[in-house]
Amino acid sequence: MILSRRCLMAGMAALAVHPAVAADYAIAPEAIGDGIWLVRGADAPIAADNGGAIANIAIIATPAGTVFWECGPSIRYARALRQVAEQLTGKPVIRVYVSHLHPDHGMGLAAFDPAIVAALPGTIDALRAEGQGYADGMYRLLGDWMRGTDLMLPAKAIRQDAEDFGGRTLRLIALSGHSGADLALIDAQTGLLLGGDLLFHDRAPSTPTADLAAWRDSLNRLESLPHKGAVPGHGPFDPGGTAAIDQTRDWIDWLEQALTAAVQGGLDMVEAGEIAIPDRFASMAAARYELQRSVSHLYPGLETKLLPRVDGAER
Repeated sequence: MILSRRCLMAGMAALAVHPAVAADYAIAPEAIGDGIWLVRGADAPIAADNGGAIANIAIIATPAGTVFWECGPSIRYARALRQVAEQLTGKPVIRVYVSHLHPDHGMGLAAFDPAIVAALPGTIDALRAEGQGYADGMYRLLGDWMRGTDLMLPAKAIRQDAEDFGGRTLRLIALSGHSGADLALIDAQTGLLLGGDLLFHDRAPSTPTADLAAWRDSLNRLESLPHKGAVPGHGPFDPGGTAAIDQTRDWIDWLEQALTAAVQGGLDMVEAGEIAIPDRFASMAAARYELQRSVSHLYPGLETKLLPRVDGAER
């Protein structure tokens, strides 16, 4: 998730009423499969009252050591996560996967030796180009929660399609759509799919760096891969493995159609942010919030595409 100006302003207002020194993160893993635990993120925007801990994290126990799927928003979070995980598994962390560039998923990598942190080459390039801006935004938004968190880059670029850890094989799938480079993972032992922010479940998808056509293609690819339950980037575990895929696709399809109709109907951006949300999305957390953010992300491009200049000149 990228930070909007509105989100930053809300966070600064929240900081005014919260203690100057952040509280500790509560790390509460729940077992979702043999040797896999889910640490749920808050179903809310990044804010001072949640310390930015809104992304789902997975802990995987392997014969070779502990593996993390994502590492959270700050060094404070990642250190707490590491302590809990190593007590849980009895083994040190040997690999940290970062699924994409957004700071709620990977700013915590500052707590680890970069040599054990892995991401797609496109994610590393994007962090190199844009990561400091994300870090600055997180500091403005979260204050003391971010103390000591410096931007660091994963040292391992993922170019293979699987990694084996003492007999536990993790399949690595390079995709895109939510961002320019999105990693997904399937654990061969349990069949569980870890989808990063390609998957949202009962939580409205965010679109700051989205390519909706590529996102649909990635969802189709994930749907075609044999798997069981699914861990979305945000929202509850999907034990059937298909609800999160279907719901994410349904939202982005509706969103594109609705915003296209809004542009064609002459609505301005404020009006587009207030259009009716279908009842089938009533269970989704942050639906109105993400609709309004998506208007800011997508509307200018739709206007350029659908409302050409009458003189034929390019904008």
